[in-house]
Amino acid sequence: MPTVLQHSRRRFLNLAGTAIAAFQLGSHVAKAGTFKPGSKLPAIRPGTATTLGPIRQVVAGDVSIGYAEAGPADGPVVILLHGWPYDIHSFADVAPALAAAGHRVIIPHLRGYGTTRLLSPTALRNGQPVAVAADIVALMDALGIKSATLAGYDWGARTANIIAALWPERCRAMVSVSGYLIGSQQAGRMPLPPAAELQWWYQFYFATERGREGYDKNRHDFAKLIWQTASPKWAFDDATFARSAAAFDNPDHVDIVVHNYRWRLGLTQGEAKYDALEAKLATFPDISVPTITMEGDANGAPHPAPESYAKKFAGRYEHRLITGGIGHNLPQEAPHAFAQAVIDVMAGV
Repeated sequence: MPTVLQHSRRRFLNLAGTAIAAFQLGSHVAKAGTFKPGSKLPAIRPGTATTLGPIRQVVAGDVSIGYAEAGPADGPVVILLHGWPYDIHSFADVAPALAAAGHRVIIPHLRGYGTTRLLSPTALRNGQPVAVAADIVALMDALGIKSATLAGYDWGARTANIIAALWPERCRAMVSVSGYLIGSQQAGRMPLPPAAELQWWYQFYFATERGREGYDKNRHDFAKLIWQTASPKWAFDDATFARSAAAFDNPDHVDIVVHNYRWRLGLTQGEAKYDALEAKLATFPDISVPTITMEGDANGAPHPAPESYAKKFAGRYEHRLITGGIGHNLPQEAPHAFAQAVIDVMAGV
C-alpha cells in the first residue's frame, strides 16, 4: 500500500484531514497549466468485466513477466500497474474502455504476482520499489515500446512515479492515485506519531518472522482484511476477491512482499546494482511529465494529502478527488473516473 510521502511523513496526520475537504471532483491544482479533457468515455458500470483475456509471458530483465493486452497493436500505449494486495483484475473494466478508445493497453503482473517470476531460483526475492520499476522498463524494452502512459495505484503508482522520475523519456504521461509516492530508506526510518504508526500495523507485522509466516499461512484472509479496511464502502463479492487472490499463490509472493516492507523501514538491504538509482530517488526529484493525481473520498489506507505533493509535479498537472465512497482500489471501484483520467492526461501529448 502507498508509502506516505517520505520527506513529509511527520506532517501526514495534520495534512490528511484538511486536504480531503479542500478538493472536489474535477478541481485543479495546476503548476503549469491544466488539462484539456480528451474524448468522453461511455459510462462504465463497475464489475461489468471479469476477465482480461489470455495471459502472455515474456522474459524482461531478471523476470518472466505475465501480462494481459488489449486494443490495437499500433495504438498509443498505456501500461496499467496494480498494487498490493491486488492484481491485474483491478483494471478489468478500465482496460476494455481504453482499448475501445484506440489504445494499446498492457496490464502486467508485478513481480511476485500471478505468473511473473524471477528467472533465477537463487536470486534475492527483492521487493525494492526501484527493482519493480526496473521490471516495467525491461518489459517495455522486451515489447519494443519506447514510451507509454503509465497509470496505477499503490505499488503501481509508486512504480510509475519512479519511472517518470528516473526515465522520463519512457513515460509520456502519468495517472497516479495518491500522488507522489517516492520514498527512501532514510526517511522510512523516521518515527511517526502513534496514530499514523497504527495505520501501518502490517508493515511492523511483516518486520517479524511471525509476520512472514502468518502472511504465508493466511495470505488470502490477510488480503481480504486489507481490502475491507482500505475500501470500507466497497461491497466487493467473493468472486471478485477470488479472481485477484489467485495471483497471491505465486511462489515468490510472500518473500517479495515482506522484503518490500522491511526494505522501506531500513531493516534489510536491496541490491547494489540499484544504489545509484536509489541515491537519485533519495533527493525526491520533481516529476516533469504531464500528470493527473487522484484520490478516493473513502480511502482507508495511509495516503499523503494532495497539498503536500502538488509542487512535486513540475509539468502540466491536475488533482481529482473522486467522490461516492471510493476507496483505495480506485480503478476497480471507479473505473470510469480512472479511465477518463488516462484519456485526459494523454490529450495533447
